[in-house]
Amino acid sequence: MQRSSNDFWVGLFVLIGGAAILFLALQSANLLTLNFQNTYRVTAKFDNIGGLKPKAAVKSSGVVVGRVAEIAFDDKTFQAKVALDLEARFKFPKDSSLKILTSGLLGEQYIGIEAGPDAKNLADGDTVSSTQSAVVLENLISQFLFSKAADGPSASGSSDKK
Repeated sequence: MQRSSNDFWVGLFVLIGGAAILFLALQSANLLTLNFQNTYRVTAKFDNIGGLKPKAAVKSSGVVVGRVAEIAFDDKTFQAKVALDLEARFKFPKDSSLKILTSGLLGEQYIGIEAGPDAKNLADGDTVSSTQSAVVLENLISQFLFSKAADGPSASGSSDKK
């Protein structure tokens, strides 16, 4: 009887440990977010969202103030429509601007909010019109290469023979 009691407690401990590891893995991969704060939803349209994903962070001054709720394609304007769930305790002016930024050089993308001077705050269902699309690294590299190719060979690299 004593052995089966020990087996039960060891099995329970292993199950709890496995659940904790699964929870931490999902939380660190941004696949699970537990947020019990009240939120309000605002939308914004971007020309290019790069690698932005649902549940990505929305930050202001480096502080997470919300999450990306959903991303859709608007076939009338040919832009990406991004819905954001912002925590109700954070109020932003109506003329705030949104930028898609990257953590580090090749890190994950998130949305940054810059507050504007307007006295009225964003409310549930509002649309933010001032947006800046993601900077796509491949586009920057191709622009750099094309500008170097257009310059041609440099004059300092060539030697004049007399």
